[in-house]
Amino acid sequence: MAILDNTTFEMISPSRFTTFTFPNPCDSTTSLLRVAVLDSPFQLAADPPRVAVMLVPKHRHSDWIFSTHSGHLHLLLSSPGISRLILIADSSHDSPSIYRRPLKDDTSCGDELGVSLKPLFLALSPKSCFKHGIPEIPIFSYEDNLISSLVLEKCFGCLVGEMVVEDVEIDIGGQVSTREFRRRLRFKRMPNLIQTEVRIVPKMGFGLDCVGIGQVEFRLDDSVLVHSYLVPMVASLSLAAPYIQGRIRSGVRPKALCLGVGGGALLGFLRTQLGFQVVGVEADEEVLRVSRQYFGLDDGEHIKVCVGDALKVIDKLAGACEVEVGCDVGSGNDVDTKFDVIMVDLDSSDARDGLIAPPLEFVRKHILLSARSVLSDNGIIAINVIPPNTSFYKTLIHEFRDVFNELYQIDVRNGENFILIAVASPLRPSSDCENCFLNKLGKAISGAYLNSIKKI
Repeated sequence: MAILDNTTFEMISPSRFTTFTFPNPCDSTTSLLRVAVLDSPFQLAADPPRVAVMLVPKHRHSDWIFSTHSGHLHLLLSSPGISRLILIADSSHDSPSIYRRPLKDDTSCGDELGVSLKPLFLALSPKSCFKHGIPEIPIFSYEDNLISSLVLEKCFGCLVGEMVVEDVEIDIGGQVSTREFRRRLRFKRMPNLIQTEVRIVPKMGFGLDCVGIGQVEFRLDDSVLVHSYLVPMVASLSLAAPYIQGRIRSGVRPKALCLGVGGGALLGFLRTQLGFQVVGVEADEEVLRVSRQYFGLDDGEHIKVCVGDALKVIDKLAGACEVEVGCDVGSGNDVDTKFDVIMVDLDSSDARDGLIAPPLEFVRKHILLSARSVLSDNGIIAINVIPPNTSFYKTLIHEFRDVFNELYQIDVRNGENFILIAVASPLRPSSDCENCFLNKLGKAISGAYLNSIKKI
């Protein structure tokens, strides 16, 4: 093991990531703690710089949120004003096959550890922190809604890298029931981001209060969308409801193009709950294998999935539109080249960019023009947006305004996502007193976000 130079931590060095082991002062055995130190990639204005510590929750030291550079970086960037974040994890014991959250009153060991390690925290602080005396170093606790979890599979995709499928029990709050079971897909390159999440229920009809993860078999419940941004994406269809209703009345299934498949929850919902014909585009074939095996993706009747780069597929479809013929996309699926709806759920493939959606490449004008040409004249495009800053979002809006007729947005109200909606032609009001599609849409998503669409 390399010996650390005693001057290593005297200065903030942007993006420097260092890990080492340290004896656990609260354990009489020879157990070791994993210590990880990450400096912010940004030059912060605080003088002296601020240092903070986070104690990794018990039995979660192997979770990629805490054990990887990308997870550590997200925790640091989620801690405003912190220039150096130190993670302390007790990795002396193997993680249990089923994680169960410790009782809330089981915190004495963590408090004792924080006190015992204060000299280490000071030693890991930059010299400039001591200009006004001995600094106070806050100790953060990590809290989320995870009650228990079980890893079903870890695998590797040629493009997304390592990924994990897990069944989890979470606390969703509320008055009636606080527990819910879900299946998740996460990528190691962005472990703090849940790529796909669907609800699961016990196969045998046990009450939720009687079962737990690892005790019974579960089945998928595809009648609802639980991922926070998918419901507002579906709510955007209300803007095209008169047009979609007209398509249905004429005996034609409305058509959706989904760029980014993940676990396929959105594709399945559009088909089963709203009667769409769906084409999905996913870059990594292993992600599709996982989607079929664990998330119920059924690319058969009314769903076709293409393997390929979404931006290249859009360009290819746009070229086919010009000559009005079908397009052989990805792995040999023939699809029509006009869609009533395009749903974009793509994020940056580079974890160093942080959480950004859509990727910068999507905002290029020729891509937007291609997307516009693939849309039906009265179609809409809905994009999941995770802006790293306000200037990114303003640039996105500016580029879309140059290509599309009108823009709308939905604030997901989770502090992270917006749904940007672009329409190909000016919206026309419904001429019907009764719009059956709009009624179906309202029931499918329980009316959520239908009144939250704002023109921009």
